[in-house]
Order: sequence, then C-alpha cells, then structure tokens
Amino acid sequence: MARRVLILVEGTRGNGLPYVEAAYRLGLNPISLSADPAQYNYLAAENIEAIRIDTNNLDALIHECSRLRSTYDIAGITSAKESFYATVGKLCRHFDLPGPNPESIEQCCDKFTQRQLLAEAGIPIPAYRLAANATEVESCAADIGLPVIVKPALGSGSIGVRLCRDVEELADHTTYLLGGQHKWPSSPRVLIEEFAQGPYYWADIMGDQIIGIGSGEDVPPPHFVGGECTIPAQLTDDEHDRIADVSLSCLRALGLGWGPTGIEFRWTKRGPVVIEVNPRLHGTPAPQLIQLAYGIDLITEHIKLAIGDEWDLRRRHSHTAAARILVPDRDGTLDWIDGYSQAAAVPGVAEVKLYVGPKTPIVRQGDYRDWIGHVIAASPSSARTEAILQQAVDLIGWSIIPFPTPGE
Repeated sequence: MARRVLILVEGTRGNGLPYVEAAYRLGLNPISLSADPAQYNYLAAENIEAIRIDTNNLDALIHECSRLRSTYDIAGITSAKESFYATVGKLCRHFDLPGPNPESIEQCCDKFTQRQLLAEAGIPIPAYRLAANATEVESCAADIGLPVIVKPALGSGSIGVRLCRDVEELADHTTYLLGGQHKWPSSPRVLIEEFAQGPYYWADIMGDQIIGIGSGEDVPPPHFVGGECTIPAQLTDDEHDRIADVSLSCLRALGLGWGPTGIEFRWTKRGPVVIEVNPRLHGTPAPQLIQLAYGIDLITEHIKLAIGDEWDLRRRHSHTAAARILVPDRDGTLDWIDGYSQAAAVPGVAEVKLYVGPKTPIVRQGDYRDWIGHVIAASPSSARTEAILQQAVDLIGWSIIPFPTPGE
C-alpha cells in the first residue's frame, strides 16, 4: 500500500516545523518542495524529504507532483507561506484535491486589489492610493495627507512597510523601495495609505468560523515589528461583535471562506478599520497562543481540511495566552544572550525560543526578520498571564557589540 504523503510547497521560519509535526501526528509523511531547501533548518534536522524545484513554475510543480503520485498516495497539498498559497490552490485543482480558490487568493494577496474589493463592499479601510514612481508617491501622499504608510502592493511580514511622518522620510523610503534595495517580484507598485491610529487587533478564522480575536502592540514606529500579542483581546461584547461582523464581511467581499484567514485591524474613531486580510494563518506565535487559550490546534485542523478529513474547531478551555517578541535596539554582533533557561522554568511559561545565537550579526530591517526570539505564557487570567510573561522576559538579557566604524 502506497505511503500517504502531504506535499508542503515552501515553508516559513515560524510555522514550517509545526506543519511538519502536525503531518506526522496525522499519520502523513511530509515532503517539501522548495527552491532552496537549505533555508529551512528543520528539514535537515527532522530528516524530511526535500525536493529542490522552481516553486514559481507551476508546470514544473505539476510534473513533480505527478512523478510523486506514481510512488505515493498524495493525501493533500498545502503551504504555510502566503506567496505560494495561490499556487497550492492551482495544484489542488489540477489533482482534484481539497484546496483554496486560487483566484480569490491572488486578488487578496494583491493589497491594492484587496483594498478596491473591500471599499466596494463598504468595509471600513484607510484611504489609499497606488503609485509606480517617486513622483506619484509624492502626489498620493499629498492627496491623503501626512503621515502615511508606504508599502509594496505585494508582500508579507511587514517587509518594506514604513510610517512616513514628513517629506524627508517619504523621500527616503521611496528611494529605498524604488532605488534597487527592495526586491520586487514584478514591476514596482507602491501602496500609500492613511495612517489609521488606534489599538491593534487581529482575528484568526477557519472557514467562516472566527476562532479568536487577539490584541497586539508593535515596537515604536516608523516600522511595524511585532512586540507583544495576547488572546483573547479585552473587548466588550459590542466591540467583539463589531470586529466579528467586519471579519465575515471581508470573507464575502474577497471570496474567501475555505481554510484559514488572518485579519488585522486598528480601532479608530470609526470603530474597527481593516488594515490587512491575509489568506492564511497568522504566523508564529498566533497558532501557539490559540492552542494555549482554547485548545484548538489550527495547523492540524488546516491539514485535516487539506486532506479531506473532518476538522474539529471546538474550544476545550478558555485561558489567556500572550507572547512577547524579543527585538534588538541596535545593530552589531550579538555577543551573548542568557537567562532563557531560567525564563522557561517560570511556572506558566509555555515556550521560550531563540532564533539566533552568540556571534550572530544583527542588522535590523524593520520587519519580522528583526525578531531574535519570543516568550509565550498562559494562565486562566489575563493579569496573571501578563505577570508571568513580564517575570520571564525580565530574566533574559543580551549584549550587542556595535560594528566597527570605517577605519577602525
């Protein structure tokens, strides 16, 4: 009898390994298809079969999956990476497997198209414009009024996203995006948005079921690097219902509703304003927080959906779970980092994870790649969870030696 396998197209630093582990728990053998398998350390560490292939070439992927199907029983195809999720939908359609609608995923991943569809549906979003060159960026920003958010129309992980508070910052970031430093998958298209100010919230959805609504804090602008996130958010019933209603309206407007969706909001004077809709699970640490808070393993349930099994989204309990992201405050060489073992031993701490070790060069880029680790805690109460988290984080310290200046 042929082995049942789960095809994983590319991976991620945060959710890649959990998808592999969940596949094993479901009795599946994961096989990774990647343009560069070496970028995912967990593949070699877990001895995962990895095939090097151009994952931007749909025909090559179809050919490879056809070859694998001659040996294995392909139970499902999926990905933890947003930029390949439309490709997954096309592969699933070709091989008659359960999967997302690729057209819906593509229009959602294009942030300008997403904005247009949300606006047409009357969903509250920031004012926005699209630009292709520096002159248009300047004109669009003037139309909206500074400060503005400037970001690529395609992308994730806050890469290339910046708050521009004055004309100098606007010019600097435009030069960064259009001057050759930012890598564009296609022709440059820059989105300029009104700076929606207010508390940050996020919702994770499976199908058309809202699993949970959390809150978060970024490190100080101009960049949007996650600092802390908590679930459930401290909301009134009315506030929860308003975010839930807008979330479901987003699904309808974008043609989503199969599998996972993550939505981000700012609560402004207008109420919940949609900042972004992502046709995937939120990345680490959101899935871990939801499992700790409610006992729901969203990654496992996503795989069940992808292989045609029945999922189970029932809550087992209701706790408060929170994570603090460890973010450096300067560039340089990480000399030492310590205290993580003591932090992990604090009662109520669920996970302490470091992404880097001593002697690692630290070059901040203003996005998720700046993270050097995280701490996750959970308890039955929000106050207790916050106290546990703070106690653990206070035990962790590090030192960064500045890079030598030219001539030293």
